[in-house]
Amino acid sequence: MAGLVPPGTTAVPADISHTAHTKHDEKTDYMNLPCPIPYEELHREALMSLKPETFEGLRFDFTKGLNQKFSLSHSVSMGPTEIPSQSAETIKIPTANYEFGANFIDPNLMLIGRVLTDGRLNARVKWDLTDNLTVKANAQLTNEPHMSHGMFNFDYKGKDFRSQFQMGNGALFGASYIQSVTPHLSLGGEVFWAGQHRKSGIGYAARFETDKMVATGQVANTGIVALSYVQKVSDKVSLASDFMYNYLSRDATASVGYDYILRQCRLRGKIDSNGCTTSYLEERLNMGLNFILSAEIDHWKKDYKFGFGLTVG
Repeated sequence: MAGLVPPGTTAVPADISHTAHTKHDEKTDYMNLPCPIPYEELHREALMSLKPETFEGLRFDFTKGLNQKFSLSHSVSMGPTEIPSQSAETIKIPTANYEFGANFIDPNLMLIGRVLTDGRLNARVKWDLTDNLTVKANAQLTNEPHMSHGMFNFDYKGKDFRSQFQMGNGALFGASYIQSVTPHLSLGGEVFWAGQHRKSGIGYAARFETDKMVATGQVANTGIVALSYVQKVSDKVSLASDFMYNYLSRDATASVGYDYILRQCRLRGKIDSNGCTTSYLEERLNMGLNFILSAEIDHWKKDYKFGFGLTVG
């Protein structure tokens, strides 16, 4: 009995005690904080799981690389398109589209163009002027009156912050700023002015991120409150949830979803508080050949969407 530890005392191994003491003595270096993600990508992980690019009907995408920087793409889609209706039922008409694209990708310059059979032309430009300053431009030209638009973004990446200035047609101006305040927490805000509609807005956001989870909150005077949470169960499995609330219209929506990455496929899905269920499967059949299955079921609106496609290249 003499070798027993007396009550009220606990023997702590020397290595564990030293590790705990070292962590306790560690102090945060606020002059060397990590750079946060862009303000517009605050909900990036949640959107990846909860907002897959679902489609209806048939889709076929083919990309042909001409050299290391230049490639051409062809896309064919066939399926119904929803048209506006005053009734509760969804009205769809069969449509088919062909899209031709040209891509130029360089370490400092990216040019992407798309033209569709319905007359729409989309263009994107991303140019890294320096290691910290990037210029982005997006434009869409269409035959419909007053539907063409363009937008310029100027992004600056600092050591522990990011800022962005936007301007577009319709006298649209905006600015955002996000700052790391701790190694895991970043805070930011945004303002915008739409001169054509005589509207302005201001918003605030917070993001907390660790190796296992990401929590984000965003609020704006336009009435939007957005919350999201992503739990990284493992390197291959993530669980996500979000909550959207408009305190002006009193509308609220919540959803939960998952993102499962296997050796040969990736499976994403969600279900929201409106009863809408979504599932999206990407299966790699061979090198450069992917098979896609998309499904969305809305029991409340009696709207059912199913699609399958192939991606080559």
